[in-house]
Amino acid sequence: MYTKKSSWKKGVAVLTLVIIAGAWIVLGRGFGTPVLGGESYEDLRVFAEALSLVQKNYVEETKTKDLVYGAIKGMLSELDPHTNFMPPTAYKEMQVDTKGEFGGLGIQIGMKDKKLVVIAPIEDTPAWNAGIKAGDHIFKIDNEPTRDLALEKAVEKMRGPKGTKVFLTILREGEKDPLEFTIVRDIIKIKSVKHKMMEDNIGYIRLTQFQERTAEDMKEALKDLEKQEMKSLVLDMRNNPGGLLKVSVQVAELFIKGGKLVVSVKGREGDKEEYLSASADAREDYPIVALVNEGSASASEIVAGALQDWERAVVLGTQTFGKGSVQTVFSLSDGSGMRLTTAKYYTPKGVSIQNTGITPNITVKPIKKGEEKESKFIRERDLKKHLENESIPTEEEMQKEGSKEGDQEVSPSPVASAEEQDIQLERAVDLLKGWQIFKGIGPAKDKA
Repeated sequence: MYTKKSSWKKGVAVLTLVIIAGAWIVLGRGFGTPVLGGESYEDLRVFAEALSLVQKNYVEETKTKDLVYGAIKGMLSELDPHTNFMPPTAYKEMQVDTKGEFGGLGIQIGMKDKKLVVIAPIEDTPAWNAGIKAGDHIFKIDNEPTRDLALEKAVEKMRGPKGTKVFLTILREGEKDPLEFTIVRDIIKIKSVKHKMMEDNIGYIRLTQFQERTAEDMKEALKDLEKQEMKSLVLDMRNNPGGLLKVSVQVAELFIKGGKLVVSVKGREGDKEEYLSASADAREDYPIVALVNEGSASASEIVAGALQDWERAVVLGTQTFGKGSVQTVFSLSDGSGMRLTTAKYYTPKGVSIQNTGITPNITVKPIKKGEEKESKFIRERDLKKHLENESIPTEEEMQKEGSKEGDQEVSPSPVASAEEQDIQLERAVDLLKGWQIFKGIGPAKDKA
């Protein structure tokens, strides 16, 4: 029976737990520089009081771990949308994700105005094959509303054993009624690099994510295309949500010679860390068109920015997502983890793309046949509590960020476009064909 005596003991236990936790925070993992001052101790005491009151007086039995986890989640939710807490199970799944294999649907999701939205479906996964699209609002999961549902809980609901089903109710712009999808979970083995040879010896590499093996897979793809006498390359990073920072540097240095800056990272105290290309045999002898869109985020923006700043590639497509922050993952003592935004990154020219994204050299919008209205996509600046870009202080200035001076904008005619056509890829191929043609044109010779 739950007695006052037992509740008093639990209150003391909770207070002791919080004091120990406070000491751990101050000292780090055993020893370190204190990070909490006097005011923080006072706030921690208030937290201990609240936790103790809940334990003693709440109408139902509570578990201390659940309350502490909830408090951590609440604390991190006050920060930016990419900072979050991962219970042990979710933390293990995150570690598996970076290796490129997990069980689920294959959807990159985020929160906007307390709504669960699709950032991008992962190519060749159950979600992709079912027709889930970037910008979709996941209204229900298995008939349960998702409003106010924590991001990690939503991920947990959609993960599961192969062969089991998930029922999603989707609200999509332009659709009057909700869309319903029954999707069968599968083992999601994400092959982050796909390649093929196209017409006129134009190589094509599709880069879907930045995983541990992505750079090695890229090297193998390039070797295969070069054996087939590739003369130019389309590097497709559309709907690539990002991944590991170190891997983005490894991919960029395949095309940028050694010693050149790929990306710089700056933390809260202004300390700057530079990542230079360490390549001794970077490919610099053929032109590249890098394809990007609103689903290209984080690591893919690092690569696109580096290639663009060093004039190693023409970036073509639409404005990218605009995630210019770096997250560090910390392991906690009970097997849980915390993803914390610790820095912002900058392109080689020192430009932050936070909230703005990479502006293509040539803008090509993927307008389908019969469409007159441009679709609205979720970008970094649409996410709740996003970090601001210090180089663009006002919203008005951000809205004025359009095509750079001298850049081109190409809007294909909706009448001439078929739904199945990939207009952006077609423009990239046309551009590389034109480069080959102009390369062969010499100065006019005097007529005899």
